[in-house]
Amino acid sequence: MRASARLGAAVTALGLVLAGLNAVPASAHQRDRGFSAEIRRASYGVPHIIATSFANLGFGTGYAQAEDNLCVIAEKVVTANAERSRFFGATGPTDANVRSDLFFRKAIDDRTVERLLVGRRDGMHSPSDDVRDQIRGFVAGYNSYLRRTGAARLTDPACRAKPWVRPLTELDIWRTTWASMVRASSRAVLDGIVAAAPPTATGPAAVQDAPGAAAVLAARDGAPAGVGSNAYGLGEAATANSGGMVLANPHFPWDGAERFYRMHLKVPGRYDVEGAGLIGDPIVEIGHNRTLAWSHTVSTARRFVWHRLALAPGDPTSYLVDGQPRKMTTRTVTVQVPGPNGGTVPVSRTFHDTHFGPVVVVPGSFDWTASTAYAITDVNATNLRAFDGWLQMGRADTVRDLKRVLDRYQFLPWVNVIAADARGEALYADHSVVPRVTPALSAACIPAPFQPLYASSGQAVLDGSRSACALGKDADAAVPGILGPANLPIRFRADYVTNSNDSYWLANPQAPLEGFARIIGDERTPRSLRTRLGLDQVQRRLAGTDGLPGRGFTADRLWQTVFGNRVYGGELVRDDLVAICTAQPTGTASDGTTVDLRAACAALARWDLHVDLDSHGAHLFSEFVLANGLRFADTFDVTDPVHTPGRLDTANPGVRTALADAVQRLAGIPLDARLGDVQTEPRGERRIPIHGGRAEAGIFNMIINNRVPGVGYPKVVHGSSFVMAVELGPHGPSGRQILTYSQSTNPNSPWYADQTALYSGKGWDTIKYTEAQLRADRNLRTYRVGEGRHH
Repeated sequence: MRASARLGAAVTALGLVLAGLNAVPASAHQRDRGFSAEIRRASYGVPHIIATSFANLGFGTGYAQAEDNLCVIAEKVVTANAERSRFFGATGPTDANVRSDLFFRKAIDDRTVERLLVGRRDGMHSPSDDVRDQIRGFVAGYNSYLRRTGAARLTDPACRAKPWVRPLTELDIWRTTWASMVRASSRAVLDGIVAAAPPTATGPAAVQDAPGAAAVLAARDGAPAGVGSNAYGLGEAATANSGGMVLANPHFPWDGAERFYRMHLKVPGRYDVEGAGLIGDPIVEIGHNRTLAWSHTVSTARRFVWHRLALAPGDPTSYLVDGQPRKMTTRTVTVQVPGPNGGTVPVSRTFHDTHFGPVVVVPGSFDWTASTAYAITDVNATNLRAFDGWLQMGRADTVRDLKRVLDRYQFLPWVNVIAADARGEALYADHSVVPRVTPALSAACIPAPFQPLYASSGQAVLDGSRSACALGKDADAAVPGILGPANLPIRFRADYVTNSNDSYWLANPQAPLEGFARIIGDERTPRSLRTRLGLDQVQRRLAGTDGLPGRGFTADRLWQTVFGNRVYGGELVRDDLVAICTAQPTGTASDGTTVDLRAACAALARWDLHVDLDSHGAHLFSEFVLANGLRFADTFDVTDPVHTPGRLDTANPGVRTALADAVQRLAGIPLDARLGDVQTEPRGERRIPIHGGRAEAGIFNMIINNRVPGVGYPKVVHGSSFVMAVELGPHGPSGRQILTYSQSTNPNSPWYADQTALYSGKGWDTIKYTEAQLRADRNLRTYRVGEGRHH
């Protein structure tokens, strides 16, 4: 076929894709034609959806999610369609909503998502028919609910009668999916992309703030801000019944677009998975089937690389590769923002792209000068494989099957996978999408001034002036430019694997993973207190020294372990800290103020070293840690990484200064207050007491909140979200699960606060995978949706 014919065929295919994705059929009957699903609402509003096809399954999923969280889905679509400024306001051309809109408007104008939907429908070159059917059905289900209810009659005040609530198209969901894929890469530096402008002939470019890009540059690893997780994969040697078990404990935002949604999705004979997915996604992303369970934790690997560009003399928009100039491409995009006198006014920005990817600035670090600029390659920008990957994960029977899925699709955008199967084998893998920066490439192609940055953080700045420094392709990689499976860390174990957002190195301390590219993570370095506590909890359970009965895990003992609410930092240093403030009952705060430490000392001495609701003074220790009080006298010992360092540096004056600062910060809040009285979550007029606490203090059950002076911590920002302790046995899965912030964001929903109150009391809902488990639920309610009816 001639090039012109191939181009014509590609354009035709793209046009057909666009026509299908944007089509919204005219009549209600047409919209629902052929769709049908059964929804069985169990306790806490969890939908168990059964359908005869993936299109019908998507329909039921979209309908149920719209019933509970339509406003969240609608707002995600507003973001991905570059309309935040128009609907939610903007304070100026550099406002966060404006920057977001400009970034996504460029992706829309570039037809980024549409191009990823053209190609062989094998889940690799483009999404499979099964996944496309799920998306098509999901959109139809959402639209069916919205049509029946009407935007003006929605019970959720967050979006009732709002102009941004409208029927969806399939393209809307594909765009929100792409936005999730680039969450830790180009989206994380979008303000640096938006701000990038060349210097003028008379001087340097006007520098705009790029706080997000600067934060990414300063981060110690590639984890996206605001998310994290714990997970255990337990094998036969670690469980009481010799089958596998999994703990899922993702730490995600309690509000907004990244909330989880519990669901059980089933197409008989083809797919049967219980767990949770992010609101707006039609698939279970963390969960289990009959013989396999899995969770995800945020990986430390980097998702993009920098390229230092040598610019052509006299032309800051051309760059040299092997001595030959290449012209950057430009695209000017325009978004509408609220005008000062009503209506909207246009804001435009010109973006600059290279064959590597977009030009990015980080003022003061990566500036665009007359001689140098920086571009990034985002290896997730072409990743639309994720739903196919998760679909196939849900069909795997064992962790060995799961590895084959990971190897084939290489779809995980920024997370590890921790899993176990009914045979009693556990798996850890960071088989996420990682740029192909091999040790050889980093040695040859990272210029000397940037080698320390790579060594300390894994951020690679490659020499963009040499074609030999391109990312290249591993022979076993799913796509060019990423590390293939053979170059990624993986471990099978009969006892256990864990991860709490440190690198892969200590997934199991008895078999450290070493020798991998620095871009994935660090090795033989100190672990966080949360990682160390997670490992210590497993080791004590297997030794039978944690105070719980017997040895090995059951679902009950795993639940008690997660919500045991130990504070590892307190266990290590509290007694020495009390000795310091007892001997010297005053301290000097950072601002020079002399602070009386006697009440703080007494509160810490009485504290029970936990973050339970009845723990008095726990918040004081957390504030001490946040004030940089955890300073250790001993050093990290690579031969004992779980327990070192661990001794407070009592001679360091900064320790007493941190305690004085903590006392100052808590002015008006009793230092010995009961945690449940000062740490709460609002639900309507209720204030639900919340246990858990800051990871920096060495707390496994992580809860992050903002201190309100004189009040306490009245709102959870993020932390423990979907928690699952699943046990795999010969009779199927069993165990416990909960969604800490509850199933619905709608304050008028019966499922707005029920699981939050349950979490407050360390309660749980049971796994309801089998028909017998589901039928035993006294609150079960069944209805059918589809064909224009709901009954």
